[in-house]
Amino acid sequence: MELLKHCMLCPRKCGVNRYETVGACGATNKIRLAYYHLHEWEEPVLSGDKGSGTIFFSHCNLKCIYCQNKKISIDGYGKLISNKKLGEIMLTLQEMGAHNINLVTPTHYVPQIASVLQKLKGKALTIPVVYNTSSYECVGTLMMMNHLVDIYLADLRYYDDQLAWNYSGCKDYFENATMAIDEMYRQVGKPVFDEKGLMKSGLIVRVLILPGHLEDAKKIIHYLYKTYGDDIIISIMNQYTPVNPCIYQNLNRRLTKEEYDEVIKYALEIGVTQAFVQDEGTAEESFIPDFNTNVL
Repeated sequence: MELLKHCMLCPRKCGVNRYETVGACGATNKIRLAYYHLHEWEEPVLSGDKGSGTIFFSHCNLKCIYCQNKKISIDGYGKLISNKKLGEIMLTLQEMGAHNINLVTPTHYVPQIASVLQKLKGKALTIPVVYNTSSYECVGTLMMMNHLVDIYLADLRYYDDQLAWNYSGCKDYFENATMAIDEMYRQVGKPVFDEKGLMKSGLIVRVLILPGHLEDAKKIIHYLYKTYGDDIIISIMNQYTPVNPCIYQNLNRRLTKEEYDEVIKYALEIGVTQAFVQDEGTAEESFIPDFNTNVL
């Protein structure tokens, strides 16, 4: 694929030839996959009663220092597979009863994924496709997924770009992420649900509250509500889990109930109604997939 010979798929814009070397994401021209399964712990409108058909891609273009999936995102655990095999996995998950196909961290493999979906979508593959992303995306890359993705499951990690620099090594996160989310919304529009309450199309934006950064989380929620109102779903998450020792001491602890409640209270005060909140106990390592049970 020509795009991979001078890779500019994400805002890092490495420009490397991925047939010969790797860029910031760590990926070559071939798909590396870590894991796939029916995931019960996504938002209820995605997981339903049977699970979301999650496909975890190896490597990542953001590489947050606190990543709970460090084994695959940074260390690159996984197995090289062909485009054909990726399509077979999607159909296998559909046969297993998945409510959707959930592409986790797909950015650096968009050309390959788009090629697979163009052959399967609306034909052998009939369930919705979810694009699960950090939102550190280029609009042009997302445009390749237009009409192939039904649901965008997007993070908005940072409002303050100094935090983005400290924790993810990029100084332009908010600008790129908000432009990307605008494109996602343009493609899929307001949420649409089936008769069982499962999401058929639309945009969910996750706000992971980092310990010690409540004000940043509030600014993100304010931005999202001011920009999109009730036309998107905001997922306010308390599940930050410190799994890797960090030089920033605030990241070595979990969010407190009081901190989470403060952010939820703020969201309610500004009028947010289309939102998911989490119960206590979601910040557990048991919610992190066991990549050692690789079924590839």
